[in-house]
Amino acid sequence: MPPRLPTKKQFSFWSTGDQLTRYTNDTGRPGPGGGTRTLTSAGPAVAEAAAAHAPAHPVRPWLDRRRIMAAYTVFAGYAVIDAVFSAGEDQVWAIWAACGYAVTLLMLWRWPGLRVRTAAVLVSVALAVVAPLLWLSVAYPLEDGMHVIERSAALLLHHGTPYLAGTQITSWLSYNPYLPVMTLFGLPAAAGLGGLAGNAGVWLALGTVVPLAAAFWIAAPHRHCPDCRRDTLLATAIAVASPVIGLNLAVITTDPPVLALMLLSLALAVTPQGMKATAARTVASGAALGVACDLKSTAWLAVPVMAVMFAARDGARAMWRFLAALVVTVLALIALLAPAALVRPGAAAALVQNTVLFPLGLTHDKTPAESLLPGHLLTAMGTAGHVASVGLLLAAGLAVAISLVIRPPRDVPSATWRLAAGLALMFLLGPDVRFGYFIYPLGLIGWLALTRQATSPVPQLGGKGECEDARDSGRASWRAGGTARRGARGAATRTR
Repeated sequence: MPPRLPTKKQFSFWSTGDQLTRYTNDTGRPGPGGGTRTLTSAGPAVAEAAAAHAPAHPVRPWLDRRRIMAAYTVFAGYAVIDAVFSAGEDQVWAIWAACGYAVTLLMLWRWPGLRVRTAAVLVSVALAVVAPLLWLSVAYPLEDGMHVIERSAALLLHHGTPYLAGTQITSWLSYNPYLPVMTLFGLPAAAGLGGLAGNAGVWLALGTVVPLAAAFWIAAPHRHCPDCRRDTLLATAIAVASPVIGLNLAVITTDPPVLALMLLSLALAVTPQGMKATAARTVASGAALGVACDLKSTAWLAVPVMAVMFAARDGARAMWRFLAALVVTVLALIALLAPAALVRPGAAAALVQNTVLFPLGLTHDKTPAESLLPGHLLTAMGTAGHVASVGLLLAAGLAVAISLVIRPPRDVPSATWRLAAGLALMFLLGPDVRFGYFIYPLGLIGWLALTRQATSPVPQLGGKGECEDARDSGRASWRAGGTARRGARGAATRTR
């Protein structure tokens, strides 16, 4: 007697590891000929039909509970060391963060469920980012960089440019090393808002989390299924809570939104294997990087890497489309946020002096930022050391350019690794660079890890929380299997 087909009520798939269960209520029970009831027990025709129709289910290894616990163990170790050896605002963050990471590890260890995993990571965001950000915003004076941003916003509203002219420079604090879009974060305070509503640090945090979440959401394999939405939330929360981004958000630095927009640009450039990016995705990628380039000059280092990647993967037309979108975005934002720089030579000169010469240490007043990086140590030796540092920086840039010509990256992961390596080299050799700049290479590598997909050889279909696309494919597989079984029964009847 042929095996009966499942009724509508019985139809369901439940992920059991490596096999597909035919009847939900019979999962793991002995079948008629021994073994367990699985899809393969219905016959080879059904198994072959399912294999032909069902795609492999994408899995993100670094969102696994054990790897999250390993990462948070490293986070907690760093926070404890920072709490012991640092001082001031960094120490305040470290104490909050160490408590947050410890609570998260306890929750992950005690309760292994998916919902608890997400809740635990969100607790770390609250304790390692939100709480210290609010505490430091209330209990400590604003950082020098935030005063510069708020002053630049006031200058924009009154003079059409966020930069002081060379004759108005009185100290290193007179310089504004940021590009025009950074002025947006100071506009609430310049408009008269007080408290947290006018705090540039709060707006910097929002300007980081939104594009960062968008970068993870765009990189998800299926954007509308419950699993992928959960993975997007989980990855975003881990990234925000990590010391790489969390510390910078809590003590309020200007690098996190730049990194987030660079990641958004990379996410928009991602395509399935063997396919080219659409024109809309290419333009959007260029526009996102254009906004990052108008925040801080650091982002300009990504332009040649991504342009070469588009050319190698999608052709010269895609590269020019990407570059055109980037340039148009940059010029439009300068016209909007620094209009005087386009019509007054003095304002244009002030932009170059503030955003190019001052970061390179080529102005009379130097930044007091100190570090033990090789480039800064060379600069501290005098003029000869400074020249050597700039020369090494140019040599590193040339080496990266040569590598792009000899072996161009042909996908986003390769471009991301190349960009991370180039940025690390330039930060090591730059004349006035602090350790905080390593948020960029570390953030790029972290994004790659959190979005990396490992494809399981046998799809785990259906069940609570599985991708809707996979469930649809499972239904198609059962329909195909039913057709195969009916065909087999018909052939047997004709034979009889």
